[in-house]
Amino acid sequence: MEHVTRSVHLATIDSVDPHELADVAARTFPLACPPSIELQNVASFIATNLSADRFAAYLTDPQRAILTAQHDGRIVGYAMLVDGVEDDPDVARAVEIRPAAELSKMYVLPDYHGGGWSATLMQGALGTAAEWGIRCVWLGVNRENQRAQRFYTKNGFRITGTRTFQVGDDVREHDYVMIREVR
Repeated sequence: MEHVTRSVHLATIDSVDPHELADVAARTFPLACPPSIELQNVASFIATNLSADRFAAYLTDPQRAILTAQHDGRIVGYAMLVDGVEDDPDVARAVEIRPAAELSKMYVLPDYHGGGWSATLMQGALGTAAEWGIRCVWLGVNRENQRAQRFYTKNGFRITGTRTFQVGDDVREHDYVMIREVR
């Protein structure tokens, strides 16, 4: 069996191609969606939030950090941290420890599932949060996404509340809010 070195890099507008990030996002976001969401709503979310232009803006936003998992020079997954807590009152109640940052996105291409890439991304995200002086990382995960919930629980997150999440024009999904203290 071939030994694979997994690495995570803090992405900048000069170090990664926003189009490559958008491609990975478009291929991975649907995996986290429950089957009840219509494809046009998933596509609408991707076009609005995960385009190359959006990633270019994310990469230059000082309130965000994007980490990429790379294999043979290609992005195989990414995570995005956003400094702070949403204005959503449900999230504010669920995230009591401050300062906090949201683990807004964390996705790995299907061919790399089970290979330790998600754990490597998680370590990188938590390390970045610690460098920021963050005491708590929070995230939203769809209530039907059992696989992701198991992964987050295994990595020290616990459910502290719920929130709604807009996908497309007319679909509101219900997520758990999970938190983990940063040490």
